[in-house]
Amino acid sequence: MTDTPVARLASLGLTLPDAPAPAANYVPYVQSGDLLHISGQISFAADGSLIKGRLGEDVSVADGAAAAARCALGLMAQMQAALGDLGRVKRVVKLNCFVQSAHGFTDQPEVANGASDLMVAVFGEAGRHARSAVGVAALPRGVAVEIDAVIEVRG
Repeated sequence: MTDTPVARLASLGLTLPDAPAPAANYVPYVQSGDLLHISGQISFAADGSLIKGRLGEDVSVADGAAAAARCALGLMAQMQAALGDLGRVKRVVKLNCFVQSAHGFTDQPEVANGASDLMVAVFGEAGRHARSAVGVAALPRGVAVEIDAVIEVRG
């Protein structure tokens, strides 16, 4: 097996979901030059159900990190849809992680690590990225986590 992002996903026991269609009046991604901007991906479980809840209230940090990893899979599905091959990802430039948080919850970085760790596991050094991890009062459909991304693309 060659050492590709898809092979690394498989070695982790993961497969890409179908790239989710937009839920409103926007597109799932826009490429401008060598940068691919991916719209926010919300936390879907492997069975397609939404991972809902508020961190620090009814969702643990570990479950939040798992939800963030699911968002990262959604981001990769959009990369695949946009580029046709995850091997065209030159660099994960930035992740913006939004965590539905209870008042006083301050472990957003630990939740975001679920996505960050998966990006590094799949893309190696090219998966290391700048990041924001922000607590918010609410997210679409009541999900626990939403993440958007900026990706540098190979020609």
